[in-house]
Amino acid sequence: MHNYKELNVWKRAIKLTVQVYKISRLFPAEERFGLISQIRRSAVSVPSNITEGAGRRTDGEFANFLGIAHGSICELETQLYVAFDLEYVANELFHEVTAELTEIQKMLYALITKFEKM
Repeated sequence: MHNYKELNVWKRAIKLTVQVYKISRLFPAEERFGLISQIRRSAVSVPSNITEGAGRRTDGEFANFLGIAHGSICELETQLYVAFDLEYVANELFHEVTAELTEIQKMLYALITKFEKM
């Protein structure tokens, strides 16, 4: 079992999730059951899967859940691009969030690689 609270990737994913929730508050009300719901589920899935994997018994299981978290952050990235193209997210904020997202993707990939080799 791994202590997810000590993982920088988990801490950063939590901050990103909070940021995504704040950003999505500014979306049009008509997106409440569409893009807002989807983007929030993708965002919260990242730290949630890191946590679930950390609670599993083997490194292989942990790597599997890190892979799911990586898939969720890729999904989130696509949804942010859609929101940006729909002009729901300002240019500067979009680039700030996607830069952080890219760093989290790299961190997840590095952890997956590490734990798959164990």
